[in-house]
Order: sequence, then structure tokens, then C-alpha cells
Amino acid sequence: MKSNISVTDRRIRIVVGLVLAAVGLATLGGLLEFGTTVGALLTLLGVVFTATGLVRVCLLYRLFGFDTSES
Repeated sequence: MKSNISVTDRRIRIVVGLVLAAVGLATLGGLLEFGTTVGALLTLLGVVFTATGLVRVCLLYRLFGFDTSES
């Protein structure tokens, strides 16, 4: 698949994804009191953001015709 995420977009996704996943896992581990559902949702969103940043392909961008890459 052709990359559709720029370098800046990629960095932001990876950082935000890691933070969301960390907060989600801390919630699931009982360190934060946001609830199990919120913890699971934050962890899932964090994994998706991190994964799309790492592979530089966002399927929602492709669906809506967005392309932030330089190419």
C-alpha cells in the first residue's frame, strides 16, 4: 500500500498512541479510576494510532481521500 501519512503526522500518531495506550493500560491495571470500558477503549485507540503511525497508512485517510504524505 502507498503511504498516505507524512513524517509529522506519523510522529504525532506514535506519541499520542503510546500515551493513550499507557493511560488505558494503567486504567485496566487499577492505577487510574476511569473504568474498565474507558481503559479498554483507550488501549485500543492507542494501539490503532501507534500501528497506523508505524506502517504510515491510515485506512480512514484512504477512505476519505486524504493524503498528508509528501509524495
